Amino acid sequence: MANNQKTEQSSILIVDDELSVRDSLSKWFKEDGYRVGTAENANRALNLMNEGPWDVILLDIKMPGMDGLELQKRIVEIDKTASIIMVTAFAAVDSAVQALKEGAFDYITKPVDPEHLSHLVQNALRTKKLTDENWRLRQQMSELSGVEEIVGESPQMKKVIDLAKTVAQTDTTAMIRGESGTGKELIARTIHANSSRRYFPIITVNCGAVPETLLESELFGHEKGAFTGAQFRRKGKFEMADGGTIFLDEIGTISQKMQVQLLRVIETKQFARVGGNEIISSDFRVICATNRDLEAAIGEGSFREDLYYRLNVFTIFIPPLRERRVDIPPMVNHFVKKYATLMNKPAIGIDTEAMDLLIRNKWPGNVRELENVIERAMVLAKAPAIKPADLPFQLSQLQEADGQRDDLLTSMEKVHIAKVLEKHNWNITRSAEALGIDRVTLYSKISKFGLKKP
Repeated sequence: MANNQKTEQSSILIVDDELSVRDSLSKWFKEDGYRVGTAENANRALNLMNEGPWDVILLDIKMPGMDGLELQKRIVEIDKTASIIMVTAFAAVDSAVQALKEGAFDYITKPVDPEHLSHLVQNALRTKKLTDENWRLRQQMSELSGVEEIVGESPQMKKVIDLAKTVAQTDTTAMIRGESGTGKELIARTIHANSSRRYFPIITVNCGAVPETLLESELFGHEKGAFTGAQFRRKGKFEMADGGTIFLDEIGTISQKMQVQLLRVIETKQFARVGGNEIISSDFRVICATNRDLEAAIGEGSFREDLYYRLNVFTIFIPPLRERRVDIPPMVNHFVKKYATLMNKPAIGIDTEAMDLLIRNKWPGNVRELENVIERAMVLAKAPAIKPADLPFQLSQLQEADGQRDDLLTSMEKVHIAKVLEKHNWNITRSAEALGIDRVTLYSKISKFGLKKP
């Protein structure tokens, strides 16, 4: 099998229960300069998938245990960008056609023609390259718009995303609540990006990071000579947000005096610069965020009740990461790809034990802490995968009960069943067949998880 095209160490995973097939295909592709891995069954293939990405996967349909069609679905869940070529006997062509409908690149029948397979692999690699370039372009467009992808498969995050897109269609003031590091600014940017104001700027003010003496000038601007050091006229954030959105982060930290001023500006959309008399009008939309208990602050007298009701028109609560652990694996994969690109390193996988550590950690710093851990791991890790030693904690340090993992598996099962039901338009018979269970069991699980047809 000759290949005159430079492969640049493209990778091929061969999954076949016949040793002779694995050996011959492996030899052919290694001679052509590919990085080759082999697996005799589905379990071995899935372990190799978790350890690192593969460009092309040659997948035998007929295997003992989990067959190729089911394995194809599992592979796509791990890596949607992998190009899968099904290998089948003539009698199983119908199954190969089914695999194409499920997203396989192509299929080839046994006995394998080396030249034909070589051309198929080269075509798959070219298609994958175009797909990857398209994905990178979409990522760059997303970065230019200032909105990073929201990653989350849990019901809680799906609800957050739905609420964000719903309120985006209005000019209603929105308050985003949640612990530090949960991604409140990302949700604010998502609201702005889906609104009619998206072609105007979103201006962010971290109220807790600006000294009280400077916050008034930061928000409203100042005239030249308004105070010592004010050598020039300066626009404030409200003026800069004209036509767009102003995002007031850590709103619970501002003083009583500033609360009075802020309430008036939000209600009238008018203000004067510090040291000036000119009344300036600005058409802005307000989104604010806090990790404080504002209701308790009202009771203590440190936060005004009238401002609270003006800001708390539409509330979105982001749950902490420890309450939605099903989101951790996709987030980890997202951050691995992100920092592989930023560090100009090849994307790598993460082994099972390391992923288990990440899932079981308490994450007091939430998504921000998880991202920092993955960034550190990407600096230390070597191919093919992130190992436990690359993480800043060990299993013995984790304080979560073993029951947390059971909760995660239950949550993942619920999400998977909901996806299958949605895919088959809640047809119980087809959904049960896809899940490999009977209809009675499916009805039981629907009741157990409280799933309802939308």
